[in-house]
Amino acid sequence: MRMKFLVLAAASGLACTSPAMAKAGDPVAVSDNATFDPMLAVRLRYESVSQDNPVQDADAVTARIRFGGEFKTGGLALLAEGEGTLALVDDYFDTIDHKVGYSTVADPENIELNRLQLAYKKDGSGLTVGRQRIILDNARFVGNVGWRQNEQTFDAIRGEAKVGPLKLDATYAISQRTIFGTDSPNEYFDGDLVLLNVGADLKAVKLSAFAYLIDYDTRLAFSSKTFGASASGSLPVGPGISINAAASFAVQSDMGGNPTPYDAEYYNIEAGVSVAGFSLKGGYEELGSDGGVASFQTPLATLHAFNGWADVFLTTPPEGLRDYYVSAGYSLSAIPGLPALKLGATYHKFEADIGGADFGEEFDISLGTKIGPVALLAKYAAYNADTVGVDTDKFWLQAEFSF
Repeated sequence: MRMKFLVLAAASGLACTSPAMAKAGDPVAVSDNATFDPMLAVRLRYESVSQDNPVQDADAVTARIRFGGEFKTGGLALLAEGEGTLALVDDYFDTIDHKVGYSTVADPENIELNRLQLAYKKDGSGLTVGRQRIILDNARFVGNVGWRQNEQTFDAIRGEAKVGPLKLDATYAISQRTIFGTDSPNEYFDGDLVLLNVGADLKAVKLSAFAYLIDYDTRLAFSSKTFGASASGSLPVGPGISINAAASFAVQSDMGGNPTPYDAEYYNIEAGVSVAGFSLKGGYEELGSDGGVASFQTPLATLHAFNGWADVFLTTPPEGLRDYYVSAGYSLSAIPGLPALKLGATYHKFEADIGGADFGEEFDISLGTKIGPVALLAKYAAYNADTVGVDTDKFWLQAEFSF
């Protein structure tokens, strides 16, 4: 089945490279000072999950389509976008009530209004009101959970301003629209969400400071206030060679109706080198714990991108989490007649922040390419459990087209 989907995806990619589609998606002039920009994104994915527990292995083939458009006149823009997810093969638990005896694939069937926003922007500054996508920095604290078929968005008012090298970003949101879909009791989490971020791009170094205040109406255990800062930079040391480094620190404590008072810290530090298409980096990330009672949480983040693709640690254990990781990547684009290939691999070693217990280890690998307008991706994650979770293997094969 996996080979079948790869062949179909490649064939569709070749079919979409005709000259007739070369201009598809370009804004269409509707008057002298107004345009309409159509939007379409289609993603087909096969996902399998095998776990060392009594539930049956999951096999899912899902198709996601986003469609809409943006009308612009001057600095004013109105954007509307719908989103639908269909299960073509549905042997999986969808996080709601479908096939409970199977492993989880968090992509329930769904039709929803994904975004509806009115914005005014000029020279990088402006205001956006409505249901919108928000991604701050590397999405470690606030993101759109873009890996899942149903996107996370926010009902919010967001202001952005550029002042020299500074970028100021302030959001007040009343609802977090989750990936779980309109049929789920967790379709949304309402509350008062204040997201403040200040960034400075100094070319060689990028700096960021942030304050994220999350006061949920019902999800009280995740109500928190977080204050932190991050820095990243790249230093060229020779032709095609650069040294890269990044560091982040944050403190978090309870807020609002959270029944558990706590204080926890977050650390992340990594360093690497890039040489002629090859990259290697190592890092350490810690989501601290307050005595094993409560731990540092990031409920608005794009969690799949961190702490392993097997998604064992979407919620930080009460003992906290230490993640030691090393990753390597290679981009191959020099072979005439073949599409560029991107290969990546990462190893994680997980342990508790309190007590230092071994949680487990994970190995992730991915291969991506693009044929015409179609992006192809294969991913595999293998988690070997020690004291947290169970042995888990996940495999994905995906094709995506958008304009």
